Amino acid sequence: MVMDIKEIQTIIPHRYPMLLIDRVVEIEPLKRIVAIKNITINEEVFEGHFPGAPVFPGVMIIEAMAQTGAVLLFREIPNREEKLLYFTGIEEARFRRPVVPGDQLRLEATVLKYRMGYAKLQAVATVDGQVVAEATITSVLADKFKKQEA
Repeated sequence: MVMDIKEIQTIIPHRYPMLLIDRVVEIEPLKRIVAIKNITINEEVFEGHFPGAPVFPGVMIIEAMAQTGAVLLFREIPNREEKLLYFTGIEEARFRRPVVPGDQLRLEATVLKYRMGYAKLQAVATVDGQVVAEATITSVLADKFKKQEA
């Protein structure tokens, strides 16, 4: 199953400049997903990270992994327009090599644990078959319009 950017936008609430996945190329409901993020020199982040030597920030790769997982989980939620999926934790994050303009990130997320309102995913980002980043990500589902406690 393939999802283009328009379909992705019907599932998760992120928009430019924070929408960090361009296409979904594989999906197994509530099990596994593979998405693509094309890294271009036009990304706003390259204005300051780093001028003359652009490197896509690791934190943005982690966010792209989290968004990939959100598509996997959110597409199963019938009233998703009333919900948000909050990124709540990251474990064992590792960055293996820099990601630069011209790279295509392949983002794969696999469900480790899922129960109503909670998810734990293993995520891996690769470029040309080489691992560039990996992490275990946790998230919780919450009502969008309910005041969240700090």
